[in-house]
Amino acid sequence: MNAALLPLVVMVPLISAALLAAVPGPRWLRGVLLLAPNLGALAAGVLLIQATADGSVYAHGIALWQDGIAIPFVVDVFSALMVTTTALLTVTCSAFAIATGEDRARFFGSLVLVLSAGVYGALLTGDLFNLFVFIEVMLLPSYGLLAMAGALRSLRGGRIYVTVNLLTSTIFLAGVALVYGVAGTVHLGELIGAARESPLVAAAMAVVLLALSIKAAVVPVHGWLARTYPATSPAVTALFSGLHTKVAIYAIYRLYALLFEGDATYLWIGLVAFTVTMAIGVLGAVGENTTRSILVFHMISQIGYILLGVALFTPLGLMAGIFYLIHHMIVKASLFLSTGAIENAYGTSRLDRLGGIARREPILALVFMGAALSLAGLPPFSGFVAKLTLVSATFEAGQWIVAAVAVAVSLITLMSMLKIWGGPFWGTEPDSDGRSDREVRSGSAPGGVSAPARPTVQPKVRPAVLFPALVLTTATLCIGLGAEVLLDLSAQAASGLLDPAAYLEAVTNR
Repeated sequence: MNAALLPLVVMVPLISAALLAAVPGPRWLRGVLLLAPNLGALAAGVLLIQATADGSVYAHGIALWQDGIAIPFVVDVFSALMVTTTALLTVTCSAFAIATGEDRARFFGSLVLVLSAGVYGALLTGDLFNLFVFIEVMLLPSYGLLAMAGALRSLRGGRIYVTVNLLTSTIFLAGVALVYGVAGTVHLGELIGAARESPLVAAAMAVVLLALSIKAAVVPVHGWLARTYPATSPAVTALFSGLHTKVAIYAIYRLYALLFEGDATYLWIGLVAFTVTMAIGVLGAVGENTTRSILVFHMISQIGYILLGVALFTPLGLMAGIFYLIHHMIVKASLFLSTGAIENAYGTSRLDRLGGIARREPILALVFMGAALSLAGLPPFSGFVAKLTLVSATFEAGQWIVAAVAVAVSLITLMSMLKIWGGPFWGTEPDSDGRSDREVRSGSAPGGVSAPARPTVQPKVRPAVLFPALVLTTATLCIGLGAEVLLDLSAQAASGLLDPAAYLEAVTNR
């Protein structure tokens, strides 16, 4: 593999974003410019997985400048898996936006492309400062996408999002400066094991990890996510759910493995924080009354599951965490897109204003139920493999309480998903008078008059709107049925985190 081609994964979306901003139409051309770069990244990601599946690591510094000047690009099987999943989610969410007409906004496509370029760069860089830069490249278009929804709720959500992320970015940059001040470098290859050997570097890296934990929405710094994600459009919520917090999670895995080399001294902090995140997140979903707000709190809960892998820092724990990360990116985006299709067609996501969707939209109901069962961890979907492997890892590490919490949270997750199923999907459809599901179920209209029988109605969700969620639910089913493939790749990625020798050799001998 020619490592010199790695920067193209970032450059092509950026160039396409500029072209898209300059091209006023026609719409089909704008759609091609939006989808093609990420389809190319998807193909590149698959090739990168093939090239790195044996444990190989490839590195390249832009223009062959020396370290400290060049932007170092590094790819191993972990980052290759993340690039592939990111590209898949960006394509499906963009297709959903095209189907719902959201892409008609003048700069929507350009902002999505710049966002994806920032994510690819963050996943592939081998330098702490450039990680900060690419995360900022990811965040800047996100502010615009949040504001595009236009409603007052979006503006309030956007204000919270911008405030929290500006503060977090400041903390992140301060942490990077501290690392440079005490270690004299921010190149990851030169920082391997530095935090384990030096308490000063460990303290500086703690500032960086704090910033990443806020971006990942770990409890108790999770409130911003619950307030902002439901405030934007369904396509943008699905895109953010699959990319933003996951970049922070990826960085936590990468940085703790390289700089701390799995130092067990600090792992108990992660075990406590991530176990609490699992529990608080799912309990927050219990009191919510819209599909999107329930899914957002589930997302916080699942972040705790994913990060348990790095807190255990055993071969099985890391493998389970990486598998869970890939599974969750796909499943959560599918759930947001399927409920987003309902919101787009019916104009609301409130549980008490929806009903009968399973009878009116049977394929959509199957798509949602498949992803919901996967999120809850039931077979044959990927969520079953992810949770079984993770709970096995906690048992293997002797963390019985963590395992018990993980199982209990999984049951509560299933119950709250049934809350969505029993209301919007299986509940009685509200009538044209706007009566709620509860009122209709009572069988009487206001004033004690019996409710008339409703005529049969046609589906409202168009196939083009449903298709992206269908693709992702099918993906989680395929991953569950053929779990051995992703488990093997996750095991190889975990091996690379446990032993960074190949990473060090690649970045020093490029």
